[in-house]
Amino acid sequence: MSTSLPRTVLAYQRNAKLYTLSTLVTSVTPFQQLAEASRQLFKAVPDEDSFVVTTAETIFHPQGGGQPSDTGSLTSASNGAKFDVSAVRTDVVHDGVVLHLGRFADPATTFGAGDAVTQAIDAEKRLLYSRLHTAGHVLGAAVRHLLEREIAGFDELKASHFPDAAACEFQGLIEGRWKEPIQRRVDDYVARAMPVEIEFWDPDDFRREGLERLIPREDGEGVKKLAPGEKYRVVRIVGAEVYPCGGTHVDTTDLCGKVGVRKISRSKGTSRVSYNVS
Repeated sequence: MSTSLPRTVLAYQRNAKLYTLSTLVTSVTPFQQLAEASRQLFKAVPDEDSFVVTTAETIFHPQGGGQPSDTGSLTSASNGAKFDVSAVRTDVVHDGVVLHLGRFADPATTFGAGDAVTQAIDAEKRLLYSRLHTAGHVLGAAVRHLLEREIAGFDELKASHFPDAAACEFQGLIEGRWKEPIQRRVDDYVARAMPVEIEFWDPDDFRREGLERLIPREDGEGVKKLAPGEKYRVVRIVGAEVYPCGGTHVDTTDLCGKVGVRKISRSKGTSRVSYNVS
């Protein structure tokens, strides 16, 4: 892979409803020719027919921030070559470059750098992932508002928004008796159809809002290093909370559907609250 690839423009961060997008290919690399650190991003070992494609822009959300990667396809505008995308990651070797892993549907018909392609994502998966991600923030806001002053050392830690494994983790021990109050608060936030707004902040914006604790540390796990002049992307659930977040979301909390608080588990000073959507 070229050592001078440009950063990938993350089109989904401005418009998560883009399910197709025309863009240009910037590289096509056999998987086995990737740098070792880049290959390690993909847990399953691809076969010898697997490639990684990079593009000028992408509507594919890379796995990260607790959200699974999108899947879909890239189709050449000139010869119809189709590349099926099975996994997406942000490279650790080339700053800001998004890697689309997959295979050409017909190995005899391919495309290369400079070719125009149409990206298409699995819209059904995207909607599910967006519902789960917004629901995770709704749950986090509900727990914070209920328990921030009730539990010594309380803080929100991390979250997973994967189907069948969605959960938010908190510093402090949350007793089982809080499950029903948390569910009621979550139900209230969902029923109120709170707007979910995307904003872009610099550190002064966090301070102005009294949210210095949320200023991302660029050495933190899953925190994207900013390009010069870039701002942090934040998600505001109007009337509840603000979260630094690069993921995709639904427009209002009611679009999460039914959010169920499944159980609360505790270990070594932390609590994990699992949830689902239906």
